[in-house]
Amino acid sequence: MEALDLARWQFGIITVYHFILVPLTIGLAPLVAIMHTLWVRTGSERWLKMTKFFGKLLLINFALGVATGIVQEFQFGMNWSEYSRFVGDIFGAPLAIEALVAFFLESTFLGLWIFGWDRLPKKVHLACIWLVAFGTTASAYFILAANSWMQHPVGAVFNPETGRAELDGVQGIFAVLTNSTLLAAFPHTIATSWLVAGTFVAGISGWWIVRSVKAGRTEEARLTWRPAAYIGLVAMVIAGIAVIGTGDAQGKLMYEQQPSKMAAAEAQCESTEAAPFSLLTIGDLSNNCDSSTRLLSVPGLTSFLGTGHFSGPESFLPGVNDLQSEAQARFADQFGPDQDYTPNLMVTYWSFRLMIGLGVFSAVLALAGLWLLRKGRVTDSVWFSRLCLLALPMPFLAASFGWIFTEMGRQPWVVAPNPANPVDNVYLLTQQGVSTVVPAWSVLTSMVIFTLLYAALGAVWFFLLRRYVREGIEPEVPTSEQLPGQPEPTLSFAY
Repeated sequence: MEALDLARWQFGIITVYHFILVPLTIGLAPLVAIMHTLWVRTGSERWLKMTKFFGKLLLINFALGVATGIVQEFQFGMNWSEYSRFVGDIFGAPLAIEALVAFFLESTFLGLWIFGWDRLPKKVHLACIWLVAFGTTASAYFILAANSWMQHPVGAVFNPETGRAELDGVQGIFAVLTNSTLLAAFPHTIATSWLVAGTFVAGISGWWIVRSVKAGRTEEARLTWRPAAYIGLVAMVIAGIAVIGTGDAQGKLMYEQQPSKMAAAEAQCESTEAAPFSLLTIGDLSNNCDSSTRLLSVPGLTSFLGTGHFSGPESFLPGVNDLQSEAQARFADQFGPDQDYTPNLMVTYWSFRLMIGLGVFSAVLALAGLWLLRKGRVTDSVWFSRLCLLALPMPFLAASFGWIFTEMGRQPWVVAPNPANPVDNVYLLTQQGVSTVVPAWSVLTSMVIFTLLYAALGAVWFFLLRRYVREGIEPEVPTSEQLPGQPEPTLSFAY
């Protein structure tokens, strides 16, 4: 394999590893803040226990997320040094803002929240976790600003003397931070993060409800785990609706900005009206969608997703073949007449469907949980407990496949051309962004090392979460059973 292929594999592996942790941090921080708020307002020790229980899981996830994210920054200056040279003036700005503002905000106040129990006034301590939640959300905004610029470059000019893309004055940074792609991607990402965190809270709480009832601790199930489960379930319902709405808006915008990505998502070869949405396709999708067969399709749905119309001239969508011909004609002088501008059809097609399909598990858990726990009820249903465990990883995987679709669908561009201004030279093929001095063996060596390291960190992450989830909350000890002078029971990991 060449250095380009290895560098892409390394960046993809590290990004997927890292992003498994990111949505949980973004979504769980505000849910923990809500639990903390309920404790401050009600004084109920049960809410305090829920705050500390899920706060403990948040801390583990945050720590591993920081450890896995640091490596991403170094790749830009090493494996992808040509990319950094070309776009560093623009791409580096939102990343710098994220580090100086959002990350320092969340890490500083997370430290105060960890060590501020019984040291800070209750309301000041509560404000710390809310600032952490705000910081994680702001961090997502600035990171997405950088990524959205790669999807749809704005606020930039090409400097022929330096051969670099540069910010177009002061208004350039404002254009980057108000990019239409960013304004569509940000609410979709935040809603996805809330869905991940809601499923996480509801799944763990639901599993503990069944376990507590079977152990004869019905009051613990009803008064402690059921309220926490409802916070997760309500978050799932709200987030699920938001994911659908924002995803629809983002899809329509992508048909305008990156039609090749969306045509590849359907493996739609020819331009057509009333384009159907295929639920299942068999055959060869290795960039030859003419040889594939659609077994199940929903008539007109792809056209509706792209245009808002099921049929008629307004439902027209371009196909892969026409888009390839247009791109070849447009960039023939720069990249030659034989450049392939079509994303990998198989990866794009299936990642798009896995992104949507795996989210169904959260919907099923939400419906089952709201029904079984209605009107103060709890359950000892084994199938519900199994559903909770089965649903837990699914939104994580759905979010990861969403990023795979987003990044692979942009290929072969690392900075996609802006359709409104396609000849301003502010675009870059992925093959042009890789370092020209880092040899393939060096990339392979670092990829193997980091893959093994991240696999070990992933095992640690899973082991720690599993351990402290199974450990549960601190059991209540009746006063009559507690001997004078006996120390209060403590958790093995307390803060």
